Amino acid sequence: MVKAKEVFVSILIQTDLEGLTLLKRGKVRDVYDLGDSLLIIATDRVSAFDVVLPDPIPDKGRVLTQISIYWFNHMNDIIENHILVTDIKHYPPVLQRYRDLLDGRSMIVKKAKPLPVECIVRGYISGSGWKEYREKGTVCGIKLPEGLLESSRLDEPIFTPSTKAEEGHDINITFEEMERIVGHELAMKIRDISIRIYKRARDMAEKKGIIIADTKMEFGLYDGRLILIDELLTPDSSRFWSIRDYQPGRSQDSYDKQIIRDYLLSIKWDKRPPAPELPPDIIEKTSQRYKEILKILTQ
Repeated sequence: MVKAKEVFVSILIQTDLEGLTLLKRGKVRDVYDLGDSLLIIATDRVSAFDVVLPDPIPDKGRVLTQISIYWFNHMNDIIENHILVTDIKHYPPVLQRYRDLLDGRSMIVKKAKPLPVECIVRGYISGSGWKEYREKGTVCGIKLPEGLLESSRLDEPIFTPSTKAEEGHDINITFEEMERIVGHELAMKIRDISIRIYKRARDMAEKKGIIIADTKMEFGLYDGRLILIDELLTPDSSRFWSIRDYQPGRSQDSYDKQIIRDYLLSIKWDKRPPAPELPPDIIEKTSQRYKEILKILTQ
């Protein structure tokens, strides 16, 4: 069976599917143009501080894909999503020779036009939101009550959009700035849907012992309709915390690549390419962390 180049066991660094047009290679995903649809493949690449690292995380791409599919299916009644096919058996013949590579880590999706904003919902105050709150008492221009601690739960989730940067950091913007980018009605609709999705996911996850502190979503236009695209509620787009270990007033241990960030900080890497190689134990611990949150959320 023909396989893509640069594949080692279950560790996929990047794809090279002969006969197909590579449309985009992002930090994690490779996107191919299938004509009237797209093939999205989640590799095992991992980035930290906006730099792609040389070492992949085994099965990370499969975890991201399966978690996204799980959440997309649970949000179908709120909004249409981009998924067309996820079962390798129903992929077109041109892709069958790559079935071992694609199975579990890919999906065929609608060819939507992505909107130029990231849609972030925060139910807890953390990360860049906590930094701004300490300085100004606001998050993306939204005034919050005084006296909040790091990782405090907000009385109501807030919608805090950002720009979508191809490279480097996204930049937080106000809702009014988002309105100027996509228009008033579309901005209002996106905010409402984003908060509804977050609230449903939060309630579902809490029953399984997981806090979803915040999450980032992407939307696109397809045949004039607003649809949900990219990934949904994964460890790469959300902060997942254990309810059992949660304690306001400090940063929380997340089910994501925090293990890698902590290691890179410990060796005082300057956060500029090329990134250093990761020790085997850091790779293994990170892989297990991703697999753990997949099992908790989807079983």
